[in-house]
Amino acid sequence: MRARARPMPRLRRAAALLPAAMLAAAAPPPAAAAEGAEAENPVRTVGSRRAHRGAGGLLSPVDVIAGRDFARQGRSETTDMLRQLLPSYNVHAHPNSDEASTVRPAGLRGLAADQMLVLVNGRRRHRSAVISFTGSGVHDDAHGPDVGAIPAIALQRIEVLRDGAAARYGSDAIAGAVNFVLKEAAEGGVVETRFGQSYAGDGEERQLSANLGLPLGERGFLNLSGDWKERAATARSVQRADAQALIDAGNMAVERPYAQVWGQPDLGDDWKGFVNLAAPLGGRAELYAFGNHAERRTESGFFYRNPDYGRGIFAAADADGLPVRLVGDRSPDGRSGNCPDDVYIAARLDAAPPGVADPAAHEAARLRTIARSDNCFLFSERYPGGFRPKLRGKLTDWAGTLGLRGELAGGLRYDLAASYGENEVEFFLRDSLNASLGPATPTAFRLGANIQTEEGLSLELSRPLAVAALASPVHVAVGLEWRREEFEIAPGEPDSWRAAGPFGAAGRSLAEQGFTVGANGFPGFGPATAGRWARSSHARYLDLEADLTPAFALGAALRWEDFDGLGTATAWQLSGRYRAHDALRLRGGWQEGYRAPTVGQRNISNLATGIVDGRPAQSGLLRGSAPVARALGSGRLRPERSDSFTVGAVAEIAAAEVSLDYFRIAVDGRIAPSRLFDLDALAPAAGAAYDPGRHAWRSREALRADIEASGFSRDWWLSRVRFYENGFDTRTRGLDLRAALPLALRDGEESRLALAAGWAKTRVSRRGRLDDRRVERLERGLPRFRGHLTLTHDAERWRALARVNYHGNALEHHVARGLRVRYGAEVTLDLELGFRPAPALELALGADNAFDNRPDENPYGYAWGSRYAISAPMGARGGFYYARARCEF
Repeated sequence: MRARARPMPRLRRAAALLPAAMLAAAAPPPAAAAEGAEAENPVRTVGSRRAHRGAGGLLSPVDVIAGRDFARQGRSETTDMLRQLLPSYNVHAHPNSDEASTVRPAGLRGLAADQMLVLVNGRRRHRSAVISFTGSGVHDDAHGPDVGAIPAIALQRIEVLRDGAAARYGSDAIAGAVNFVLKEAAEGGVVETRFGQSYAGDGEERQLSANLGLPLGERGFLNLSGDWKERAATARSVQRADAQALIDAGNMAVERPYAQVWGQPDLGDDWKGFVNLAAPLGGRAELYAFGNHAERRTESGFFYRNPDYGRGIFAAADADGLPVRLVGDRSPDGRSGNCPDDVYIAARLDAAPPGVADPAAHEAARLRTIARSDNCFLFSERYPGGFRPKLRGKLTDWAGTLGLRGELAGGLRYDLAASYGENEVEFFLRDSLNASLGPATPTAFRLGANIQTEEGLSLELSRPLAVAALASPVHVAVGLEWRREEFEIAPGEPDSWRAAGPFGAAGRSLAEQGFTVGANGFPGFGPATAGRWARSSHARYLDLEADLTPAFALGAALRWEDFDGLGTATAWQLSGRYRAHDALRLRGGWQEGYRAPTVGQRNISNLATGIVDGRPAQSGLLRGSAPVARALGSGRLRPERSDSFTVGAVAEIAAAEVSLDYFRIAVDGRIAPSRLFDLDALAPAAGAAYDPGRHAWRSREALRADIEASGFSRDWWLSRVRFYENGFDTRTRGLDLRAALPLALRDGEESRLALAAGWAKTRVSRRGRLDDRRVERLERGLPRFRGHLTLTHDAERWRALARVNYHGNALEHHVARGLRVRYGAEVTLDLELGFRPAPALELALGADNAFDNRPDENPYGYAWGSRYAISAPMGARGGFYYARARCEF
């Protein structure tokens, strides 16, 4: 969005004087019928700072999911459970997705993970340390929170605001907000255990959860929750064609049944704990606190490295571009070992090279020469069947909030709070190598860590102010916030990133023989990449809401925020509700919001293995300030700007309640990496003229020097680079439908039919430097229509649930450019049956995807080994059965 120098002076003075005016108000708010909505049931929910009797009376659409309903499903991870119940909430399985396999990005209403705000007890949740570089198109390179660190057992309810909320809560709330409300019970508890397994016999899950409520004084509470889980990996793969060709040729070292595995990552040692407490201090003051600690380990795989194709490890190209074996020379100077450099790879030749009559015999003879030499070596001696690196992420998350709230004379409420949150992800690699270190290379590496920390202070004052001409007091809230965000990249062990091995003389390294540098698959963070960066911001806001007439309510919010190094941003919101009839309420809102680039996005450097021309190649993400990025046109990142509106209706038809909402979200200057720049095309031979229009370098040596100054070793085969920019604009529109109908199937028993459906379509209105592939992934990477229909029945000794889920069709660019996979619409059925042999004990059996439906098979499975489209939102796990026991006390 556009940076604004300062807010209007009059507005600033008004915001500063308003708390004093509220304190000086002579008359307390009257206990009139107009205030009855607050007095009857003072429940505050996301999207409003005023108390309401229920979500249906709010000015914005809010879904409220009770903790009991949330737990009744086959999924065990919080983010998957939300996806099952909310069509507007999107998340993928993310097999083989680097960091995204550790912290899976999730978003609302077709937007990215960092455009959705996550709250706990109404307080901003810190974001994770992971930037999801492979986020299935929609979430690519987003930097959002880790929803998976919140256990379901700790939740009293979940509130999902499907409306822009930047004016109320600040940056990130462009698509909406999700508020996780923790349990407040002061007595009793529950212990729950669960076991499940896929129909295919893999993916076993074990889980143990507990919650305990304890009193603190006469009116306080201490509520404790804990959760432990482990989950085995699944394999939904086929054998790659190139791996099968090696097996058919007699190479029995190739991993079987699959050289490359696609499926849910392995999850182990997944511990989560939450504490929530409140203690009255006398009068109307209350001390409150809540916090968490979480740890988990995930492991996923990278692409299979074929021993005939692995460039920079197993293979290279000669002067004529023909494929040859990459042979290392152990001699003191790296030259005098007389190692052959013309070992042609017969299986990859279309025709015999000049002077070679029989390529297979020529290759075999050269390999025998290498085997007899003490100076020459091949990495196929270490990995004769190729290899597949495995990435392990170890996550640690903890947070705490301490606050004081209460009410002063005259009805002035106050809430003062301090918070701290930290998310750290350490990365480890095994079954890999640093080819530049030669045969002495380790095969396991500690790559370093990303660490995200956030601190915050806030003060909010609120009070209903009586206005005789209105049907209710005006609920006024003003606040001040300060927040500090820090992102750190901690370096890994030297072997994971260094270039110079124990070979060579006069500074000649093994890398100059053509071998890749750094741990293969995920090079470690080196000193040039590592660092620590921080940014502070402070904000002021004003929030007003009132019933202007008994039928018409209006709300307004205004926020001004100043970011170090970015300038200022403002957001505003107007919303209203009109009761057209006792059974019909109309609601709508219009707002302008913003999302500031995160500290991580402004400073991250990353090296990843992507697919270029059908083969793995190294691609670098540069800081915008890096010399190469500046030469290619990078500029200063600025906040995104959003303009959105929502209009809808809530109707009561007989015993049913139905809501329908239409939304439109325009986001300008979306923050995302630029297109990939081909450095080979931009670096002419030495002596060529510099072309500023093409940002071309004078020579390859000049480019290599700039790459090194940008934080990457000049020995790395960095063939493509990109950087964050405010690159494009999007327009997203959609419809959300909700309906609930109680049923009288049997006397004394409760039945309910609930429908939730959503349609959303995103269009790239300004593409900037986006390529066609990224545009298609943004516009078609998610199903435009999703929905579910749920029937529940509760009797005294038993209960049942049946849920039909619908996922619309979508598009995937499978792994490499040009492999377009269209997967069709799918329907799945979830079932659960619970028994209560005793009042405090429940046993449940269930099946998620009871008929074992799978996505359409991938027509390119032979190329990269994935049987199904990897970004299909329904996932490829298939049917899953589970058993659960729950004991309350």
